[in-house]
Amino acid sequence: MPITDETQHFTALSALLTGFDEAALEATGLAEVYRAVAERRLGAERYGLLLGASRAEWDADAVDGELRDAAREVAFLWYTGSWPGTPPALVSARARAEALVWKAAGLTAPAADPGGYGSWAGPSTAAAGRSGR
Repeated sequence: MPITDETQHFTALSALLTGFDEAALEATGLAEVYRAVAERRLGAERYGLLLGASRAEWDADAVDGELRDAAREVAFLWYTGSWPGTPPALVSARARAEALVWKAAGLTAPAADPGGYGSWAGPSTAAAGRSGR
């Protein structure tokens, strides 16, 4: 998906909300996808308010309850790859694998590594190569 000015603005706001820099968020490849999800789920009015809040408002912690809730939903989206709710709505398998929670913990999402689910059960390909198999 193409990166637009609106996506760049959304990514800058997301960096403020998540604590990850814009480059790290863009590296997930999900900035435009998450922007579209946030716009759809928040609705045009709430989404516009969220993007329209100034940096000074965020820095001064002067955002109201409605805006704060929207910000939490966007942060939840980035950290989990899901939109909050009961149950949360997973955006995609890729979103789960790229969720910031794994990066914050220094981990890889379970079953997201190239070896896939159960890859730990047998010897690694590196170990197999050393043993002459």
